[in-house]
Formats: sequence, C-alpha cells, structure tokens
Amino acid sequence: MQSSPGMVTVAVLSGIAAAGAAVLLAASVRHRTGPRRPAHLLLAVAAGAALFSLVVGLGGLLAAGDHWAHRQGQRTGWAVLVAAGTTLAALGLGAAVLRLPGAAATRAATARLLLDGLIMGSALWFVGWVAFSEPTRLLGGATPVACLPIVLATVSAALTTGLTVIVVLRVAPPRGWLTLLAAGATAVTAGGLGVSAGLCQAGPGMVLTGAVLTAAGLLATAVAGRRADLTQLDVDFIRRDGEYAFVPMFAMAASAIYHLVQGGGFDGYAIVAGTVEGFALVTRQYLALNDVRGYAIRLAEREAHFRELAHTDPLTGLANRRGLLRALHRSADAGMPCVLLGLDLDGFKNVNDMRGHDVGDAVLIEVGRRLRGNLRPGDLAARLGGDEFAVLMHGSAGPGPVADRLLGVLGRPYEQGDLPVFLSVSIGVAAGHGEQDVELLLRNADLALRYAKQRGKNRIEHYDATYDQLLSRRTRMEHELRGAIERDELRLVFQPVASLPSVRPVGAEALLRWRHPELGNVRPDEFIPLAEECGMIAKLGAWVLHQACYQLSRWLADGHDVWVSVNVSPRELHAPEYVVQVADALRAHHVPPQRLVLEVTEHAVATDLDELIRRLTALRLTGVRIALDDFGAGYSSLGQLRRLPIDILKIDHSLVAEHEPVRPVGRDGPAFAPMVDIVMRLGHQLGLEVIAEGVTNPAELAAVVAAGCRFGQGALFGWGVPAEHLEAMLEAATAPGNRHTAMPPVPPPAPARAPSPLLPRLRNNPPAPRPPMEGSSQFAPGVQGVPATDTPTSVNQNVGSVDSSREMRQA
Repeated sequence: MQSSPGMVTVAVLSGIAAAGAAVLLAASVRHRTGPRRPAHLLLAVAAGAALFSLVVGLGGLLAAGDHWAHRQGQRTGWAVLVAAGTTLAALGLGAAVLRLPGAAATRAATARLLLDGLIMGSALWFVGWVAFSEPTRLLGGATPVACLPIVLATVSAALTTGLTVIVVLRVAPPRGWLTLLAAGATAVTAGGLGVSAGLCQAGPGMVLTGAVLTAAGLLATAVAGRRADLTQLDVDFIRRDGEYAFVPMFAMAASAIYHLVQGGGFDGYAIVAGTVEGFALVTRQYLALNDVRGYAIRLAEREAHFRELAHTDPLTGLANRRGLLRALHRSADAGMPCVLLGLDLDGFKNVNDMRGHDVGDAVLIEVGRRLRGNLRPGDLAARLGGDEFAVLMHGSAGPGPVADRLLGVLGRPYEQGDLPVFLSVSIGVAAGHGEQDVELLLRNADLALRYAKQRGKNRIEHYDATYDQLLSRRTRMEHELRGAIERDELRLVFQPVASLPSVRPVGAEALLRWRHPELGNVRPDEFIPLAEECGMIAKLGAWVLHQACYQLSRWLADGHDVWVSVNVSPRELHAPEYVVQVADALRAHHVPPQRLVLEVTEHAVATDLDELIRRLTALRLTGVRIALDDFGAGYSSLGQLRRLPIDILKIDHSLVAEHEPVRPVGRDGPAFAPMVDIVMRLGHQLGLEVIAEGVTNPAELAAVVAAGCRFGQGALFGWGVPAEHLEAMLEAATAPGNRHTAMPPVPPPAPARAPSPLLPRLRNNPPAPRPPMEGSSQFAPGVQGVPATDTPTSVNQNVGSVDSSREMRQA
C-alpha cells in the first residue's frame, strides 16, 4: 500500500491535535490542588495512554508502506499495543470520572457506579457483538474470533462508555461539561477500537477514522477538564435510579431477537456477555435491596429519634408536655395509680430580667439535673415550658417525702458566675386513681400549684375539692366585676382619720366596697387582686377617684374642713395618663388639690424606685399630697424614704400593735410603742406628717399618743362607713363647744431633701410641735394619754371588710 499525501496529512494532524490535548491535560495537573487534583492527574495519564495508542497505530500504518496487507503478524502486534493503550486510557478515564468531587463520596457509591457501568457496558458490548459479528460482518474479517486484541479494546470501550453515561444521567443539571467529558471518553475509546480493528483488518481508512476520533476525543476531554472545577457533582442514587435497569435489558433483548431473526447464533462471546450482564444485575439488585434495608433502618431510627425529640425538652433533656401526656395516658390505660406534682420556680422572671437569658437557661438546666437526681426509679420529670416543671410519680406511695426533698433541693443556691442565684419553688400535688382523666389530673395539679403561689409561695399545696369552688367563684367574680360599675354595685365607704388625742375626725380614707346581689359582700382582698390580674384596676381606680372627689366637694361645700385619701394601685401609678386623670378629676369636681391625698403602698417602692419617684413628683406638681401607706412592712430603706417625694407616712399596724410597750427613760408618762416613736421622730426630721394605722384599742391609742403621733386611723375611731355617717361625725365635731383650728396652707412640693441626722436625737430630744394638718384639730400641749371625755365613735359595721388585715379578718 502506497501512503498518499492525504493519508499522511490526516495522520500528522491527528497526532498534533492529540499531542496538544495531552499537553493541555498534563499542564492542568500543575495548577490543581486539593480534592480535584487526582481526577486531573488521571485524565492526563489517560491522555498519555491514548496518545501512545494513536502514535503506535499511525506509525504502523505509515511504516508498513507497500507491504501493509501482507504483514499480518506485524499488524497484529501493533493491534495488541493499540488495544493495551486503549484499555489503559479507558481505565484512566473511568477512574478520573469516579474521582471527580461529588461523583462517588463513599466506597459503596463507587461500587454502585461500577456495577451500573458494568451493566450498561455489557449491554453495549452485547449490542455491538450483534452489529459486528455474524450475520452482518460490519468489521469484515476483524471479528473477535479473527483478531483477539479487538476483544480487549471492545470491552474497555464498552465499560468506559457505560460508566460515563451512567454518571452523566445521574448528575443533576447543569451537566454540560460532564456530557462533553463523557463524549470525549467515548470518542477516545471508540477511536482506539477503530485503530485496533483497522490494523487487524488491514484497513487504513478505519485506522485514520479511529485516529481522528481519538484526537477529537482528547480535545473534548481537555476542554471539559478545564471546566471540571466549576461545580461539584451531585449524584442522585434515589430519584435517578429506576429506568437504568430496564434500558440495557431491553436493548439486549431487542438486539438478540434481531440477531436470531437474521439467522445468527450465540457463540461464546455472547454467552459471556449475557452471563456478565446477569451477574451484574443480580449483584446490583442485592446492593439495591441492601440499600433499601439500610434506608429503612435509618429511617426507623430517625423516626424514633425525632419522635423522642418531639417528647423531649431540648434545653433540659427532660420530657416535655407531649412526653408527660404520653406517660399519663399510658398510666391511665394500664389503670395504674399515680401522683402528679406541678412545680413553678418563684422569682425566675427576675433572673432573666436582671442576669440575662443565658444565666436563666443555665439555671433551668441545673433544675433539670436536680430533678433527675432526686426522683425514684420509674418516675418522670418534665418541663412544661418556661420555669414550670412537673413530676409524675407511679404507684400509690405518698408523694410527701419526694415533694419535701424537691422543695429543699430546688431551693438551694444556683452557682452562676460570681453571684449565686437564689430561687424557691412552689409545688402543687394531685393524685390520680386508676382510670383517671388525664386532663383533669393536669388541671388539679395546676390548680393546687396556683394556690401554693397565692398562699405565699415556697410551699407544697395538695389539691382539695374546695379549690374547684374557689376557682368557680373566682371565675364568676371576674365576669361580674366587669359590669359592676354599670350595674351600680360598687360604692365607697370612708374610714375616718382622727386628730389625736381629741379623736375628732379630720379626714377619711375612701375604701371601695362591692355588694353583689348573688355573691353578697365581696371582700376587697378578693376582688382587688382579681382586678389587678384581669386589667380592671385602672377602670375601678378612675371610678373611685371621681366618686371620692365628688363626695369631698360636697363636704367642702357644706363647710367641713376635711381631706380625703385614695389608694393608688402600682399599675395605675405607672400608667402615663394617670397624672392627667387626677388633674381632670380635681378640675371636674372643683376640689382644691391639697385636699386630696393619694396613698401609695410601701410594696410599690420595691419595684422601680426611679420610675416611682418620677411619677410621684409629677403628681405632687398638681398640688395633691402623697402618703406612703403601710410603712414598716419591710420594703423601704431609709435611703429610699429620703428620696421619695412624699408628704405623709402611715405607720403599718404591725408597728402600732407592739405587745410590749416601754416607758420613756428618765421621765414619767404612759408606756409607748418604741417603733412608733422612732418612726415619728424620723418623719418629723424628714418634714413628714405621720398617721398611725390600725389603732384598735385604748392601749394602742395611748401608746401612739405618748410617742407624739397626732393622727390615727383604725377600728377604734370607726370602720369604713357610708358618706352620710361620716358627715354626721364631721358635724358633731364642729358643734359648739368643740374647738377647731384651721390648718395653715400646704407648702408647694420641695426638691429632694438633704440628709439630716435622724437617730441620735430620737430618744432624749423630742422634736418641736408642728402645725396641724389641714382639717385637724389642735390638741392641748402636755396632754399625756387620752382624756376620759374623748371616746371613739362607735359605728355598726355591716358593709364588709376595711383596710387593715385585722379588720379584714373581723369582717
């Protein structure tokens, strides 16, 4: 065979193109690092092997010259070398595809891809065998029987093509560069097969065609290799795994039928291809079943895990409300007796507000740890939300020891940073017997917990059936209270404030009373806290303010020199519009501001002192006077008292009712209450007037008078009475023969007082007499005790309780 110039040109150009592509792939290895480098290295090795096959095939073709057709042995040797190079190139290309980032992350994924590639490759080989063997004889004499190197090249080409096709089909879009890489790998292996078959058959055209295919495939591989770093492969074995098992088998069946129809038969190569396909399918099916079994196991484990998470509190690791309900229902279904403890941390909100939520979470985690460590085996601890917990105890054993232990354990300090956290816990206990109603048991425990908190906290409260009656009454009261003003069920009574020692009424405290047609006289300590909780206190307070100002204006119009005090809720006081409401009420009823006294309980001082000072200052600017009620209950410090813009101190009954009065040192006189004496001198040093509250008997009256107190209030002078009764007392006090002096004008509000020495002069240096309060009667100097002619007014009280706790109990 004479080599034509065109043949040489095609051979040279193919070699140059293939060499250039191989150089590009080799150069790309130097610029790649990390997980992408092995794939580029394998592509470069495959390109080198393909270039070697191409050079050997073209070299053999050009070197044979005129003796091409007669050198079968030489051509077979070259064909073996070409087939070996093609096989090496195919292996390198397949390995490079598998090493692409994301293609096969695990060994199992690699095995699945290889088996799928083997299935696809075997099918391609079988179909190729039908096309290239009897009866079609597309390769002429270059059949596997006539030229064994073709077997190696054909197998490598089929497997590489099958593997790359499987990867392309299973990768999610975009996959343009991967498709180009697969096409290049297919062209390289098909070109190597063509060169090998051409050498066996002595067909230079087939050799040149294979060379062009090889060069084109290498160029495509080089271009795709430069784009292989753009994205990471996302191989999906779940959604993209159904149709690939059917397509190869359908193709094999169709080609086999065609082959048999054409009169062909099955030789050893067909049997081998079918056997390989069958084993590959069986193995792949085994792996698929194994995967399904693994997925099912993992799914069951995850379902159990998530089911447990759905019943577990993520912060403490205890059961959550769902977990507690599940345990309660199981206990109810089994008919087991159980006891449910509801727990609530007292004061936990302050921890979050003052120390932050991180510290609060750490405290909750520690609470969970202490709960787990102090329960009996089989008992369940749960966190219901926030700072509320529950403990489910199985069995009929009494919950007392466990509840007592939890009360002590959870009340211990919680070490958090430099400052420990101190909390207490309230516990409500409810018992369930056998087939108990789960919701009812939860309700009973929650109700017992509510009463534990209402009765002082840091205690254990067992559910009692009377709680249902109390809850029903409370719910009824809340509903009825919302319409009490419109139904005219509310009224004011006035408890007189008496000048001492004359015990003449000079003022009154307005007290709210509620008489319901069915509930009867509802105690203030019932409906006032309820109004605070349900948001009715502002509406009630506004009604009381207007009613008190209206009655005060009538008394002033009748010529009575009197003042009225009104209690102010902390919620009212902190409302931005309250100052305007007070000013409007004074203006609407034409009441001089100094005649109205607003009483703030000492409990309000325990909240936000700075905000309280701002509110009280704004109220004093309207001209009203401010009284600090219940002074001595334990909340106010001397420093706070000095800062508060107040005018009057009302001594708490607990200080007035001292059981062991003492006599003054170094002088004669009646016994006096030492704490009242100290508060009196303290108030005078601060420029404050002092009123003794809760005076209930002559001995207490004598003690407060001896201490120098000029005003008193309590059952001894009269309980809360209707306005007309107090008016009669005022008229009796101003009757001829009763001395009465007018009060000097009230000075305007002053700035914060400078500190003054208070206690060194309290015992031996009594303060000078002060002018009386407005509406008060001046008592004679030097009076020790109470004159026999001054007796308190006796009033029949049937309108409910009044202000002091003792009188509440007597009502």
